[in-house]
Amino acid sequence: MAPRRGGLTLATVAGVDFGTLSVRVSIVDSERGQLASAVAEYPLHRKRADPDFATQSHADHMRALAQAMRQAVQSAGIPGEDIRSLALDTTGSSVIPVGEGLIPLDDYYLWCDHRAKQEAAQITELARLEKLQAIEWCGGVYSSEWGFAKLLHWLRHNPDQRSKFGSAFEHCDMVAATLCGITDRKRVKRSICAMGHKWMWNASLGGLPPESFLAKVDPLLAGVRAKLDGEYSTSDKIAGTLSSCWAEKLGLRAGIPIPVGAFDAHWDAIGAGAKPGDVVNVVGTSTCIIAYAPKAELIPGVCGVVPGSVHPQFTGIEAGLSATGDIFSAIARRANTSVEELSKGLETYRAGQTGLLRMTWDNGDRTVLVNPNLGGMTLGWNLQHTAQDELFAAIEGTAFHTRIILDRMSEHGAPTKRVINGGGIPQSNQVLNQIYANVLGRPVLVPSSKVTGLGSAIFAFLAAGIFPTLEEAQRQVCPSHAVYEPQPEAQKTYSDLYELYRKLYFEFGAPSPGFGGVLPKLIQVARGQQA
Repeated sequence: MAPRRGGLTLATVAGVDFGTLSVRVSIVDSERGQLASAVAEYPLHRKRADPDFATQSHADHMRALAQAMRQAVQSAGIPGEDIRSLALDTTGSSVIPVGEGLIPLDDYYLWCDHRAKQEAAQITELARLEKLQAIEWCGGVYSSEWGFAKLLHWLRHNPDQRSKFGSAFEHCDMVAATLCGITDRKRVKRSICAMGHKWMWNASLGGLPPESFLAKVDPLLAGVRAKLDGEYSTSDKIAGTLSSCWAEKLGLRAGIPIPVGAFDAHWDAIGAGAKPGDVVNVVGTSTCIIAYAPKAELIPGVCGVVPGSVHPQFTGIEAGLSATGDIFSAIARRANTSVEELSKGLETYRAGQTGLLRMTWDNGDRTVLVNPNLGGMTLGWNLQHTAQDELFAAIEGTAFHTRIILDRMSEHGAPTKRVINGGGIPQSNQVLNQIYANVLGRPVLVPSSKVTGLGSAIFAFLAAGIFPTLEEAQRQVCPSHAVYEPQPEAQKTYSDLYELYRKLYFEFGAPSPGFGGVLPKLIQVARGQQA
């Protein structure tokens, strides 16, 4: 029997977070908090000739997980047998096609793989034509980053594999099934978080879109709905128990519970201490904007309103920016330096002093336009501007874009009282946090320690029966926050600049006969010349 103190069962769990370039395992104790963590990397496959290409190997992911788990347990100084449960979150929509026995037929189409633009546009066009209700729950536009578009792209471009195709899985569901030794696709529990936000699954609408709709998009999708069947569950349910095979590889005890997984940003929000009325910006290579509410309306241009995601008893809301840290890194790379070096001295900059207005569409627009055919744009250049000026303007630009999103959410029943800046960047970038507070006009809270993997640990505690509620687990293990209050003078300057940003955002970003065609045409011409 596990020891108890003050009515609390003492226990240790493992929280697993699969990011874009690495997996982090955090060993968390119910009383002492995080004991240790370890990171193991895996390759991201890119093609210089195709900037939309981004894949990863399932085998690489599982190898890295075993490495990181053993390192984390060793660093924690506890026996692996003491781990009571493990839970995992992943990027998404990261999709893998599988054959019989859940054998991968290809690598994952990673979340940042945008090859399925044509497929996404076709799904959107037909959904609007047929007034498919499900499309309204994901903002009215289907994205090239999401499941059905990626699967259709794979089916179109791999005719030799079609006869072997048995199903497709989101990364979080595939890893959980692998760890539990499940090889029958019908026994795999699918995450409502993943399938609701990226595959148009909606319990009130009968689950996935109708077979008739999918087959009309492309006959290659005929029969796919049946192959995606199974039990769709929230993350307070158990996906299975750790198999003896994977227990040996991980150095843990077989039979421990593994809850249904979810997306990394959603559980990062839980780990950051989010409550109803909060918005969490998980700021990393991109930004995921996460909130949950007792009940939210449909929000045009916001990529998901899903009952049961984020918090199993609330309605989860997801939005985001397609690139954030990636933009900062690209600016530094072009200047032949690092973001760290380029950031030195930014604290002396004043709001709007560069005279630059930076549209952060370098990887397209995820919310609220949901338009992948855009590119970064900077207005106001003169001959004296530096790379550091552009970096400051890019930070301002990501804050302005975030305000566009929060305004849209507030207009549709999800107002924001507090903003929590999570993810890796805010903990090392005070300038960014203060700019966000000034632009958003709200206090910005930053967790005092890393929360990556902490949300996973909280769901692992629930799976092991250590805490009665998610809120009790948050109170026990979530860190405190540093608070950045809006500065009145800077806030006023940014209110003026925001009106300009908003005008540019919709006139250059939305399809129209005017400026809306400029950036897509540039992309089209460049690709034609590269081809």
